[in-house]
Amino acid sequence: MQTEKNIENHSRHPLPAGTIIVIGRQFGSGGRRIGRLVAEKTGFRYYDKELLAKAAESLGFSQKLFDKHDERKPSTLHTLLQGIYGIADNFHDTSICGESLYQAQSRVIKGICKDEGCVIVGRTADYIMRHHPGLVSVFLHAPIELRAADIVKRGDAADKASAMELAKRRDRERESYYNFYTGREWGKASNYHLTIDASGIQEDMAADLIIGFARIRLMPSFRKELTT
Repeated sequence: MQTEKNIENHSRHPLPAGTIIVIGRQFGSGGRRIGRLVAEKTGFRYYDKELLAKAAESLGFSQKLFDKHDERKPSTLHTLLQGIYGIADNFHDTSICGESLYQAQSRVIKGICKDEGCVIVGRTADYIMRHHPGLVSVFLHAPIELRAADIVKRGDAADKASAMELAKRRDRERESYYNFYTGREWGKASNYHLTIDASGIQEDMAADLIIGFARIRLMPSFRKELTT
């Protein structure tokens, strides 16, 4: 149920009902916080790890099993399942491979986007929904020193050095995951409708920028120009 604040924000930031805003991000660039702000301001639902939970549930597994392998290539997931459940080396011939977590998550994303406007962070949703007319894809980046400071502030690392190492590792994992499943290059500007240096703008303003860009991009006159 929408709060009064969300309803008020939605009236000030109208977007077509079928709008899908997907936010890719470097680790520590504020993607989740900005995504939630966009959702609050538009009245759309926000999705992040909820997608993982729904996908894992559809496969009959606990989300906890997949948490440490979220947005990572499947080889690590294979190793984990093999160790816990004794899945043999012919894992790729089993039904769980055919009904893989990524495929299940893709179906969840398509189902959500079919029913409502939404804000999704990561999970290659920009690629999965690439043919949807209401898609607006965004990528957030920032200098690693500033991202490290944010990572320490939120308690994910003890100091700047470890935060920088964590950011680099998580970026490599996200890049590998995204490139593996999409055949695209993660973070490359030409793969997104809008890229933002999150270090040069307040998060509330970044959310307004995304919404304003989406409104312009999805205007009928602008859509006509794109297709002619």
